[in-house]
Amino acid sequence: MNPLDFKPVNVFSEMQEFNAKLAQGLKTLSELEDIEVGVSEKVPVYQEDNLVLYHFKSRTKKQNSVPLLIVYALVNRPYMADLQDGRSMVQGLLDEGVDVYLIDWGYPQSVDKYLTLDDYINGYIDRCVDVIRDKHDLEKINLLGICQGGCFSLCYTALHQDKVRNLITTVTPVDFHTKDDLLSHMVQKIDIDQVVDTVGNVPGEMLNWTFLTLKPYTLMGQKYVDLVDILDDKDKAMNFMRMEKWIFDSPDQVGETYREFIKQFYQENGLVKGTVLIGDQVVDLENIKNPVLNIYAKDDHLVPPDSSKALEGCVGTDDYSSLEFPGGHIGIYVSGKAQKMIPPSVASWLSERC
Repeated sequence: MNPLDFKPVNVFSEMQEFNAKLAQGLKTLSELEDIEVGVSEKVPVYQEDNLVLYHFKSRTKKQNSVPLLIVYALVNRPYMADLQDGRSMVQGLLDEGVDVYLIDWGYPQSVDKYLTLDDYINGYIDRCVDVIRDKHDLEKINLLGICQGGCFSLCYTALHQDKVRNLITTVTPVDFHTKDDLLSHMVQKIDIDQVVDTVGNVPGEMLNWTFLTLKPYTLMGQKYVDLVDILDDKDKAMNFMRMEKWIFDSPDQVGETYREFIKQFYQENGLVKGTVLIGDQVVDLENIKNPVLNIYAKDDHLVPPDSSKALEGCVGTDDYSSLEFPGGHIGIYVSGKAQKMIPPSVASWLSERC
């Protein structure tokens, strides 16, 4: 129908069609099973406080001899990387023969509010790396960081060159002051000390709504209007609900770590300036001499490509590669295009260096 064609008969017909879709949608939603996420078989191999280190079961007869540890962000839950059968970066890596571990940060409690970046990077991550090194009798393992987890992985690698063989960063911000970084522009105006001193751990819901307001029309309105058109398809409706579960499954953020991260990374742009302080150690990305693969998303609204691509000019390695994914921040893990592109590319790159 022409958008300007407001003949009563056409409007009535469209309303009838819309109501019929809603009725079918209610039936479809009532028939959906429990929303299951995290499809790949895994076992916990190390636990500490809220953290669980998982080892995924192999899906191939032959595996890469050097295991890969995935470090996820503290924001949201890591099952985004293993959302469902056929839409799982973890599953894709396993099918390519990669031996995969993953850190699940869990849900912090109020007593955790004084944990710092040093506790996470030189503490939790380092101990997980040591567990894997000991289990496989290796000096070095491979590291893959996702978003904020990529920042953690960069810091860890710069400080622990002796334990990392190859580093992969995905949709990872490096230069936090690029002109198109809307999230950074917002955060730079916030008194983070007052926020943390007032609330302690920062509620996950508050951060979640901050992310949604970056694209309010698309993320808080249009997608629910468009939902009506897929509610007659049970599989598509379930896919939508899985994404909704992940989006709103937002752990609180540990107060002191949040304070340090926002001030040192977003407000001071310390990662590219070489001023980030983890404990009593300064993070200098020039110290990273091992091979680096940097994967960024062309249409990423949370981590603009320029923010990620800045990594090339900061690290000290002679073996630097980059890969542009033609999609967005989430699509790089769950889209059909990503399944065909990301795991094979990562596995091939690792195989050449292991």
